[in-house]
Amino acid sequence: MRTLTIIVSLMCMALSVSAAKADRRVAFVVGNGAYKNVAQLPNPPIDARAMAATLRNVGFEVIEGSNLTRDQMTEKLLDFGRKAQGSDVAVFYYAGHGIAVGGTNYLLPVDADIKSEMDVKLGAAINIDLTLDQTMGDAKVKLVFLDACRDNPFAAKIKSNSATRSVNVGSGLAEMKSGEGTLIAFATGPGQTALDGQEGNNSPFTRALIDNITKPGVEIQQAMTSVRAQVNEETHKGQLPWGHTNLIGAVYLNPSQPGQQVANAAPTASSSAPAAATTGNSEGVELEFWRSVKESNKPEELNAYLSAYPNGQFKPLALARLAAIQNGPSTTTRNLNAGVDPATFTDDATQLTEDQIGLDKGQRRDVQRRLTGLGFDTKVSGVFNDQTRSVLKRWQAARGYPSTGFLNKLQHKALLSEIVASTTTASDDSPKPARRAAPAQSAPAPRHSGGGDAGAAFVGGVVGGMMGGMFRR
Repeated sequence: MRTLTIIVSLMCMALSVSAAKADRRVAFVVGNGAYKNVAQLPNPPIDARAMAATLRNVGFEVIEGSNLTRDQMTEKLLDFGRKAQGSDVAVFYYAGHGIAVGGTNYLLPVDADIKSEMDVKLGAAINIDLTLDQTMGDAKVKLVFLDACRDNPFAAKIKSNSATRSVNVGSGLAEMKSGEGTLIAFATGPGQTALDGQEGNNSPFTRALIDNITKPGVEIQQAMTSVRAQVNEETHKGQLPWGHTNLIGAVYLNPSQPGQQVANAAPTASSSAPAAATTGNSEGVELEFWRSVKESNKPEELNAYLSAYPNGQFKPLALARLAAIQNGPSTTTRNLNAGVDPATFTDDATQLTEDQIGLDKGQRRDVQRRLTGLGFDTKVSGVFNDQTRSVLKRWQAARGYPSTGFLNKLQHKALLSEIVASTTTASDDSPKPARRAAPAQSAPAPRHSGGGDAGAAFVGGVVGGMMGGMFRR
């Protein structure tokens, strides 16, 4: 009965996500860093690529660009404005230099050469207020994320060329008010500056957005609370994101329950019923709760699951995960990681680092086969879709690598060497794919009995196996 309940719950969640993706979702995502006339920023293009991939994974059509000139930004904005008309959700994301002049915020194309206030107002920079009004005005839900609160690189020039009158030139971005159905989020507070992050990585604000806004079943305003907490903690209270919202309904970028659709109206009794069900004790809800925290490295999130479900079906796994965080990798994991470059445990993997490996379709199939061979079951398609990304995260978490769902050269090398070791040693106790039907041309996989260590791969493997077996029948 428990198995049947979980299967039905998963099918409902799949249908819910499909329905959400049927909504019209459009995003503008741009990262400018290669400035020609001021200091360059290394990370905004990396931020933009990561954000674009995150939004595409939950059904957005993304108009994407990096290091755009004024003309190129205008062209992208025109395209975005056309596609965002009448959309259910429109997202505007920008990373790069931004300035505030006279209380108005502007975004800087990479060819901006601003010597005076007149240059700004005559079009050398992009007026944010006008842009948002023209491109997103009639979207039902408008989400704006501005990772642009760096120092104003033109402040000194503008002030020196405005000696005849007072010009208010801010060091960060000015406060903005959101209209109905809009959420605006800044990397930091008005008039303050934000961190660009370590070169080659995402900024703290963008990393927190990617980690939180598309978590299954998490409402966007709840997600932004987590974003603020994560940035505040990561920067040792040196940066606190700020925002303004006028949303009048719940908004889910990645629904996990029937009824968690994009909304921009006050909830009715019928629409609030599914949300109320999340406080119940059904197995499907417990499963989704567990899935949202099972790869976490934060003890407080795992303890939250244990508090909500003190006798839950995943309690042993939660306790094992807590022990792993407190005591470091298990003996099995340490054996698997023997000889692995230490940088593998610290270097983040992104879409960029994965692209640098240059995996063709055959090599991607090989990665998927190897993951399946370790018990992290995934479809061997040669395409790294959402399922493969999720499986990669489980493998990374189980091995103590940064859990991003992408590969870098070191992790790819570690995976290849780990598979060789696991196929020749009997000490590997990762769950084997015996629960999947073996292809006709392959030898039958050996069946294993007994317990085995609890781990994230077990949960993903069991649920994936049940779903796969059901649909094969």
